[in-house]
Amino acid sequence: MIDRTELWIVIICLGIGSFALRFAFTGLVGDRKLPDWLMRHLRYTAVGILPAIIAPAVLWPAATGGNYDLPRICAAVVTLTLGLIWKNVVGAILGGIATLYTLQYILS
Repeated sequence: MIDRTELWIVIICLGIGSFALRFAFTGLVGDRKLPDWLMRHLRYTAVGILPAIIAPAVLWPAATGGNYDLPRICAAVVTLTLGLIWKNVVGAILGGIATLYTLQYILS
C-alpha cells in the first residue's frame, strides 16, 4: 500500500503535468496559427486513440482474466464492419454493443 503523503504527491505532480501539457497548446500557442503539416497530423489523433483504448479490452479482456473471448472479438468485427459500411461512428458503436451483450447472453 502506498503512503498517503506519497499518493498526494503523485496526484499533485500528475495534475501539474496534465495542466502543463494542455497549457502548452492553449496558452502558449493558442493565439497563433499552427503549421499546415501539424494540423494535418492532429486530425488523426482521435482515430488513433480510440483503437488504442479498445484493442486491449478486446484482445486481453480483464473480465475473462486475459483469455480469448468470442463475444468481444465478434463485437469488434461487427463494429468495424458497420463503421466501414455506414460511415457512422455512433451506429457502429451501438451495433457492437448490441452484438457484445447479445452474444454474452446467448453463450452464458
